[in-house]
Amino acid sequence: MTIYFYKVGQPYGCFSNFSPHGIIMQGIYWSTVEHYYQAQKFVGSPDALIIPLIHNAETPEIAAALGRDPKRQVRLDWQEVKTQVMREAVLKKFLTHTDIREILLITGEQLIVENSPTDYFWGCGTDKTGQNHLGKILISVRDEIRNLLSLSVISD
Repeated sequence: MTIYFYKVGQPYGCFSNFSPHGIIMQGIYWSTVEHYYQAQKFVGSPDALIIPLIHNAETPEIAAALGRDPKRQVRLDWQEVKTQVMREAVLKKFLTHTDIREILLITGEQLIVENSPTDYFWGCGTDKTGQNHLGKILISVRDEIRNLLSLSVISD
């Protein structure tokens, strides 16, 4: 069976980067993974002044809109680092929040797919031919957490 997720209010909505599960990265609290991810686009770029606005955005939707503004210049290495930035944030989210960690772990070995109708990089797109990088990250994080638990490195 395949687990599809997309909107926060739907089943497995906690897998969404818009879910209200804050993370602390480099000593800074971020309201959602989406806030953190969008801000990282501008680290060291000429538009780095947008980072506090993204950080303080009232909702992840606003953070995403600010980060996706085509008039802004993202960091030069963004295409090379964006998947790793996302993975680190998603891992932190599931290490931080035991309730959703359990939801992730009970998915067993099932395929996890972000059922985005528009995103063919992070999700599967309308025709299900997308690359599903977010789903792949969640599967990878699930495996890493399982390994950590078997070594008793993390606890509740």
